[in-house]
Amino acid sequence: MSQTKTSPYGGWKSPITSDLIVQDTIPLVNVNFEGQNLYWAEARPAEAGRNTVMRQSIDGKITELTPAPYNVRTRVHEYGGAPFISIGADLYFSNFEDNLLYLYQEDRIRSITSDSNHRYADAAVDKLRNRMYWIREDHSESAIFAETTIIAMDLDGSNERIIVSGNDFYSNPRISPDGRQLAYLTWNHPNMPWDETELWVAEINDDGTLSNPKMAAGGAGESVIQPVWSPSGVLYFVSDRTNWWNIMRLKGNEVEVVYSMEAEFGSPSWVFGISDYDFINDTTIIAAYTQNGARHLTKIDVENGVLTPLNIGFTQFSSIHSNGTDVAFIAASPTEFPGVIRMNAETCHPEVIKASSELSLDEQYLSLPESIEYPTEGNKTAYAIYYRPKNPDFSAPADEKPPLLVHVHGGPTSASSATLSLSTQYWTSRGFAVVDINYGGSTGYGREYRDRLKGNWGVVDVQDSANAVRYLIEKGEVDQNRVAIAGGSAGGYTTLASLVFTDV
Repeated sequence: MSQTKTSPYGGWKSPITSDLIVQDTIPLVNVNFEGQNLYWAEARPAEAGRNTVMRQSIDGKITELTPAPYNVRTRVHEYGGAPFISIGADLYFSNFEDNLLYLYQEDRIRSITSDSNHRYADAAVDKLRNRMYWIREDHSESAIFAETTIIAMDLDGSNERIIVSGNDFYSNPRISPDGRQLAYLTWNHPNMPWDETELWVAEINDDGTLSNPKMAAGGAGESVIQPVWSPSGVLYFVSDRTNWWNIMRLKGNEVEVVYSMEAEFGSPSWVFGISDYDFINDTTIIAAYTQNGARHLTKIDVENGVLTPLNIGFTQFSSIHSNGTDVAFIAASPTEFPGVIRMNAETCHPEVIKASSELSLDEQYLSLPESIEYPTEGNKTAYAIYYRPKNPDFSAPADEKPPLLVHVHGGPTSASSATLSLSTQYWTSRGFAVVDINYGGSTGYGREYRDRLKGNWGVVDVQDSANAVRYLIEKGEVDQNRVAIAGGSAGGYTTLASLVFTDV
């Protein structure tokens, strides 16, 4: 073993180079089952970022179903999500270049819609009547202002008609197991789905139209997300009426809390298709939740209200789905890149089906995340994730403290996660400290925390960023004279405001 060199913080040599950072990493999204077949979408950086759908069949073989030039993506609500659905061995998907719906069937692909002014996302299938429901965004009248509706169509794309309209936004059409009811979410400007939504349930007529629609939950400042029918036909959903996004269910006309916890069992609906829980069977849910900034996977016995944690080595979970036998999701950790995971529902042994990167890293160079809480304005607490400098080849002079890089996440209601980021490790392995700010407005800390940013964007986020720096300086962790801040999108605004309105 070579001797450790003494060198100033920030000047260490590292094997985590800029070339390594920009090597192909494949984003993975929208994991789902159709029977024993597992589907997911992945981006192809080497093909101009084209998205394609992959399928792992029951024999374990992985096949690409949508080769170039198809780009499986949608821009409904602009951010898109959930651009495909599988029915048996058939795949229906939105093609980004022309907005049309296409059908993959027996190794042949053909379009089933013809109007490029219509965009589609977030489908549900009525298998009893050979029908699909989609969220449709119509740009026929204006390139800017679109009409969003829920439409029904036959499986060949014919007989397309609007069945729900009148509000600004819709999502999550979900059909009950007996095919008799449709649940869906809706909300209106200026609300976002983490502000206020309504959960509606209606009866499905034989012609696909709906009757007797009723609001089941939501409204009045309540965010309801992710409706899911249990196998026996009970409607479950996630609501923040208790300040925390907890899983609830509809029993008759009453709402019951399935498991009460000061934790978030939901995520902000920036895109369609987010799934933080699913049913393994009628009495067991597998779910991910966030508590104190950390992500966990668990099973919930919905009849007895018992939560059983699953410690399988990952710290981030998304796109959770089950076919009753297996569970699939996307997972990552501080030392592992995101991957498509398939797990037997009984043994809970995870298998990596597809990793987003094949890079092999020496974990000695990886700085592990630490969750920190610190005081901020109004006698409140804010949160962040802290990374110390780490490189086994170097040490710093005893009287020196490291420079600090402050990172501010985009999407003001998103949150930084404690997962492997080469961009972070690039700096920590060179002797920099890094802090990811989960400022007031971030998700994972309850409704009150998420609402702190309302009317205070450019204020609360700036205060929380500055106070994180002050906290680390007071703790003796970093050099007060060497602090930088960076961020993109919403984080870019916070970065600029921090430079202008503070002297930190």
